Amino acid sequence: MARRWWSAGPARRSTGATAALVATAVALSTLGGGTASADAGDGPAAAGRAAKAGPAVTRAALDPALVEGRGAKVAFAEQEAENAATNGEVIGPDRTAYTLPSEASGRTAVRLTPGEHVEFTLPEAADAITVRYSIPDAPRGGGITAPLAVSVNGKNRATMTLTSQYSWLYNQYPFTNDPQADLLHPDWWITECACVPKDTTPAPEITKPFRPTHFYDEQRLLLGKTYRAGDTVRLTVPRDSPAAWTVIDLLDSERVGRPHVELKAADVLAFGADPTGRKDAAGALERAIAFAKRHKLKVYVPPGTYQVNRHIVVDDVTIVGAGNWYTVFKGREVALETPAPDGSVHTGVGFYGKDASAGGSRNVHLSGFAIQGDVRERIDTDQVNAVGGAMSDSSIRGLHIQHTKVGFWFDGPMSKVRISDNIVVDQIADALNFHTGVTDSVVANNFVRNTGDDGLAMWSEKQANARNTFERNTVQSPTLANGIAIYGGTDNTVSGNLVADPVREGSGLHVGARFGAEAFAGRLDVTGNTTVRSGTFELNWKIGLGAIWFFALDKDIDADIRVTGNHFLDSTYNAIMLVSDWPVKDKYTIEGVRFEDIRVDGTGTSVVSARAKGSASFRNVDARNVGAVGVNNCGSFNFPATGSEFSLTDLGGNDGGGTTGAWLAPWLLPNTITCDDRPAVVPPPAPSPWGGE
Repeated sequence: MARRWWSAGPARRSTGATAALVATAVALSTLGGGTASADAGDGPAAAGRAAKAGPAVTRAALDPALVEGRGAKVAFAEQEAENAATNGEVIGPDRTAYTLPSEASGRTAVRLTPGEHVEFTLPEAADAITVRYSIPDAPRGGGITAPLAVSVNGKNRATMTLTSQYSWLYNQYPFTNDPQADLLHPDWWITECACVPKDTTPAPEITKPFRPTHFYDEQRLLLGKTYRAGDTVRLTVPRDSPAAWTVIDLLDSERVGRPHVELKAADVLAFGADPTGRKDAAGALERAIAFAKRHKLKVYVPPGTYQVNRHIVVDDVTIVGAGNWYTVFKGREVALETPAPDGSVHTGVGFYGKDASAGGSRNVHLSGFAIQGDVRERIDTDQVNAVGGAMSDSSIRGLHIQHTKVGFWFDGPMSKVRISDNIVVDQIADALNFHTGVTDSVVANNFVRNTGDDGLAMWSEKQANARNTFERNTVQSPTLANGIAIYGGTDNTVSGNLVADPVREGSGLHVGARFGAEAFAGRLDVTGNTTVRSGTFELNWKIGLGAIWFFALDKDIDADIRVTGNHFLDSTYNAIMLVSDWPVKDKYTIEGVRFEDIRVDGTGTSVVSARAKGSASFRNVDARNVGAVGVNNCGSFNFPATGSEFSLTDLGGNDGGGTTGAWLAPWLLPNTITCDDRPAVVPPPAPSPWGGE
């Protein structure tokens, strides 16, 4: 969704540590290097160290025991490149925007030059791998291609052709592919010069490329046979590679098995679909759908690559593939001769329910295939999403979605859709957005990585989303905005999710009264989630955000909101933040949020940062390794003699803290002003098991 940024709050005090996180544009030639951030909470710089060998399996770059029972249960094993054997250079850790380490899983990766390698030891049997990588952009944008050799147990097996054609965005929202572009919005305030460039004399010099981002991409490879645990997979950059460097972030390995076969179904091959991808298969697919509906059959799509360059409208139909490693719908982004009524200027591969104004679609069931788009720039009016429209009483399961604008964008009203067991990677914008009047629906056990906007979102624009649940999903490395965001709505739940490594202008979990969303009403439960390495530096406000943050921008937040059983691990700044924008700080409040049974393991600054009018209560919130005073209470910055405009209620059992003492000491209650607008950042130690576990 559009993000024209708001004005900054007051600059009461700045610190050198925080100033170090104000990222300016970095030249393309230096982005492969990455240095350890002084504030990042990751310990000493790791550049140049020798990585250890062995099958170190992680989840979101953590020991899996630390996130047991949270996030998506996936078929693959994740291995970070920095834990593998390499003769390359480990880059990071770094949480500074616009650097390669900051967008890497765990904020660390391995940089290879031609001739260098990284080698992983398989932790269990596997016949397929996914490589997350980055290579340089072309000097004028548009990307390059470069080879990566893959060998198993020392024998050459395959060569991947890596590409940066879907990576590398620059400049201000909604970004550009041109690294040499001038500012897209010279009338916007930018932190790099602390000015509005068009109104500044002399005009500031803006380094190009300006704000490079979205560096990574993924590629999957079937190995042709099943290898055993203990076998080694080596990724080598050929000596004649045109890429000056190749960064490897991680390797996922899994056992895919044989393709699924659906015997009693309308087979698209019988209707003329070309499984080689040379001929457009859209017409054949539509003929198969029509036949299947008449005869009450499923549609089966056997292994192959099927070219589809427009939307396939689905209603009352089941489409089953052979599995998302085998059945692939792949399409070009196609410019429309005239804009569509909805403002789209392109179309592309996608499965769409009928528009809600036409009654929407029902009884749609999609499973077992991949959708690969061709979206390389963000145009907000474009409907170039993998799945869209309105679908009720429907399910979508087991898809792999890559290179579309949004994986799932639903424009309601609609109800009772279940989105489960999907993988959504490398999106220009969100992975999923429930937009307008989506009700009684579930998003469960999905894996999301490298979105260009919110990973999972509910946006109650014009009509409230209600009674929906986001549960047991994993969201990693959103390059903009939040892992999971709820914008208004009624009686919704966010539970059991794992969110890691947000990069800029957002954080792990977000509750926002903004973007014109309907007010929060009823109850919102944020229960049993884990965030790690969350809390980004907000460039426009020049402050750090909380791992979970509440933002009252255009309405009060005063519903029954309960934040229960969450773990906030290694938060770069605050664990919990409640904030209003400066122009409306005396108008909107955040009232009565309840925090209970929370674990805070490591904060760069405080446990709670209050920058709004309102109140919250705390019960059994345990904290350790807290970098600053436990509560940074600025209220709404009027500093009355009666105390802060934000009050805290201690309901008991709030234990632990940091070097400054108990995080919720009696002297802080109910509303002592402890305002340090930009406190120094104290990097916490890495997360570890909690006592008694």
